[in-house]
Amino acid sequence: MKIGIDEMRFATTPYYLSMTDLAHARGEDPNKYLIGIGQEKQAVVPPTQDIVTLGAQAAAKLPADKLKRVRTIIVATESGVDNSKASAMYIKHLLKLDDNIRVIELKEACYAATAGLQFAKGMVTLEPQTYVLVIAADIARYGLNTPGEVTQGAGAVAMLVAANPHVMTIEPGAVSYSQDLMDFWRPLYATEAMVDGKYSTNVYIDFFQHTYQRYLQQTGLSLEDFTALIFHLPFTKMGKKALESLLGDRDDQVAKRLRDQLKAEQVDCRSVGNLYTGSLYLGLMSLIQHGSVAAGDRIGLFSYGSGAEGEFYTGILQPDFHDHVEQLDGPLNARQQVTVAEYEDMFNQQLGMKPEDIEFDLTKDHSRFLLAGQRDHQRQYVDRDN
Repeated sequence: MKIGIDEMRFATTPYYLSMTDLAHARGEDPNKYLIGIGQEKQAVVPPTQDIVTLGAQAAAKLPADKLKRVRTIIVATESGVDNSKASAMYIKHLLKLDDNIRVIELKEACYAATAGLQFAKGMVTLEPQTYVLVIAADIARYGLNTPGEVTQGAGAVAMLVAANPHVMTIEPGAVSYSQDLMDFWRPLYATEAMVDGKYSTNVYIDFFQHTYQRYLQQTGLSLEDFTALIFHLPFTKMGKKALESLLGDRDDQVAKRLRDQLKAEQVDCRSVGNLYTGSLYLGLMSLIQHGSVAAGDRIGLFSYGSGAEGEFYTGILQPDFHDHVEQLDGPLNARQQVTVAEYEDMFNQQLGMKPEDIEFDLTKDHSRFLLAGQRDHQRQYVDRDN
């Protein structure tokens, strides 16, 4: 039985910040951000948005008839809004899905969405007539005037996993690798992440090499068997570092193809920033929209989460894959650019860990799903359509 990704949708915030503007405000050469990091724009999060609203925004775009057949919702995130209650529960309510549904939240840094896909694959194997909704939703925060500020971002990717999928089948034989490392973490008392950037980059590349080489040993495949290799992109230059660690001085047609396909993956990631759990899957959507791919092509995917865990697996694109992946131009072009001062103001308005009741101004954010505030320690969500 073929099982994999049947539909893909994306959502991000209504606002973005130019990395050129941020560089000027921080006294940096813009090329440090545009070329050195590889980012052009960054999603800016108003106080009226969080992972629940972003996840619901993305999932609401999925076909209604398929959503009715969802029996499990998995939300992968490292930006949870409650230490006990799964964000999937809020999203199920906002989407008005049936109560006879399993909901859960997964965490392992940026890797968790891949675990969600693999778990979903097993669930569909047991119940082939059903769908599993996997949502990767995150808000990457490092703080104002910090080295990691340029690698912030926000958004959500919603995926339906099904038998006989329309987008990509997931092949068996994924290779996972994990070690207890402190390259990136966020204690419960912190709203911004802590990271050892250079160390994390080295761990990322080591885990990619380990999982990729082991995958080749297990399957007998070679580099030539991949139409594209795509990567978790905390910033777009990271994928290039990983790919070049594999290609080295190769300049043949295979190497050229893989480099070109990586550029296609990077296109839309440059305009959003770091989605943590969603970065790899935004990259897959970007590859499908901008790359040279066709039905039957094998895509290699490297998923990484600090702390640390990596996984390399492969998928085969299906005959009508283009028709079941949202075109990203719409949500990206609909955004409004903000100034650095406006971005800083929004950054400081985030609900965070404040116990007080609060009501947010909803007049400026025209998204369907909104975080209206907090009352009696409970988040208040609004669906403009109901």
